[in-house]
Amino acid sequence: MSKRYLAMMVGDVFCAGTAMLAAFLLRFGEMPHLADFYGLGGFRLAIFVLVMIFSAFFVELYKQDKELTPFDLAGRIAIELVLGFFVLSVIFFFLPHVMEKRGILLLSVIIFGLFQFLWHAGSRGGLIFPAFAKRVLILGTGPLANQMGSLVVESGSNYVLSGYVSCSREPVYVPAQSIVGSEDGLYETVRRQKADKIVVSLGERRGVFPLKDVLSCKLSGIEVMDAPSFYERVTGKLLIESINPSWFIFSSGFRVTALNRLLKRGIDIFCALLGGAFFLPFLPIVALAIRFDSPGPVLFRQERVGEREKPFYLFKFRTMRTDAEKGTGAVWAQKDDPRVTRLGRFLRKSRIDEIPQLFNVLMGDMSLVGPRPERPEFVEQLKKVIPYYSERHFVKPGVTGWAQVRYPYGASVEDAVEKLRYDLYYIKNLSVAFDIMIIFETVKVVLFQRGGR
Repeated sequence: MSKRYLAMMVGDVFCAGTAMLAAFLLRFGEMPHLADFYGLGGFRLAIFVLVMIFSAFFVELYKQDKELTPFDLAGRIAIELVLGFFVLSVIFFFLPHVMEKRGILLLSVIIFGLFQFLWHAGSRGGLIFPAFAKRVLILGTGPLANQMGSLVVESGSNYVLSGYVSCSREPVYVPAQSIVGSEDGLYETVRRQKADKIVVSLGERRGVFPLKDVLSCKLSGIEVMDAPSFYERVTGKLLIESINPSWFIFSSGFRVTALNRLLKRGIDIFCALLGGAFFLPFLPIVALAIRFDSPGPVLFRQERVGEREKPFYLFKFRTMRTDAEKGTGAVWAQKDDPRVTRLGRFLRKSRIDEIPQLFNVLMGDMSLVGPRPERPEFVEQLKKVIPYYSERHFVKPGVTGWAQVRYPYGASVEDAVEKLRYDLYYIKNLSVAFDIMIIFETVKVVLFQRGGR
C-alpha cells in the first residue's frame, strides 16, 4: 500500500474516533472524560473504528487501481455506512452491555461518513497531499506514448508527467523538450527523474523493448504497466485499439464465477420484484397517458441480442409513433428525433419507458446491470467494423450499465466503439459491489435526466 493510501487510512481512523466524540457531544451536550476511554469505553471506540475501517476495505476505498469521481466516492461511502451500521447493530444485539446504544452508533456513523468524504475527496484531489501524486515516466515517443502523456496531464493531481524515454526505431510524436532519456539508460533516467511508475507505450516492442533495464526498475520497486492497463486505471474503460487477444487471456479479470452469477441472479430477482411492486400502482396511469397521447399499443416489443448472442424480445413502454421505421428500416434514435411522441420524450428522459424490462429481468433474459442489449441488425454491422464487439455478449445485457452512466446515448459506430470500451471494462471488473455502484450512478442519471433520446 502506498504512503498516500496509508495516510488516508490513518486519517479514517482519526475521523472515526472524532465522529464518536462528536456524536457523544451532540447527544449529551458534553465531551466524555478521559477516564471513559479506559476499559469498556476504549473497547467500544476500538470496535467502532475497526468495523468502519473494515467496511471501507470492503467497498475498496483503499484499492489503488480505482480512480473515483466525487459521486463514485460518495456512493462507496454510502454503502460503507450501511454495512458498518448493520455490523454494529448485530454486535449491539448480541452484546448490548458492551456496545453504545444504537442512537449514538447511528449518529457516529453519519458524522464519520461526512468527515470521511471530505478527507478522501481532498486527498484524492491532491488538495491535502499534493506531494503524493505519482510521477509517471513514459517509455516510448510514438502516437501511443503521446496519448498516454496527454492522459497523465488530464488526470488532474493524481499523476505528474516526468517525461518520455526514447527508443530506437520509435517515431517521435511528443515534444522534444519532454524527452528525458533513452532506452540505454532507462534505470538511471528513472532514478534521476524520481519516477514512481513506468508506462510502456511502444508501438512495436520486438527488438526495441529494453528488457534488462525494465526488469531492474521492477525489482527496485518501480511500478511497471503497459499502456492499456494504465488507460484502464485512469479512465474506467479499455483501450481496445491497443489490446490483442493475449491481453484478454492473461490480464486479471474477465472471470465470472458461479458464485458471482448466483449472487447477481438473486439480486436481480429481488430488485425486479421490489421494483415491480413499487411501480405497479403507477403503471395504469402511464398506460392511459400513452393511449391518449398517440394511437397504438401501450407496450413496445423489439428483438434484441442477449447473452451469447441469443435473441430475445425486450419490452418497453411505446415512446414513438407506430410507423417510426416505415420506409427506413432499423435506425438509431437521434437527438430531438421527430418520431418520438410528446409523452415519449418525457418517458425516455425519465427512463420510465424502461420499467417493463423488469419482466425481462424476471424471465432471465436480462440482468439489472450489464451492457445494454442491441438490435440484431446493428450487432451484425458493428461486429464487422469493431474489434472484440462480440465479447460484450458473454454476460447478460442489463437495464442499466457502466456505459449508460458514463457515456451519453449512442447513435453511431463511433459511439458504439466508445460504449464498448466501458462494456468490456465492466465485464473485466464484474462484481456485486460494482453493480451497486452503477445502480447509485443510475439514480443520479435519472434524477438529472441525462443521456436519453
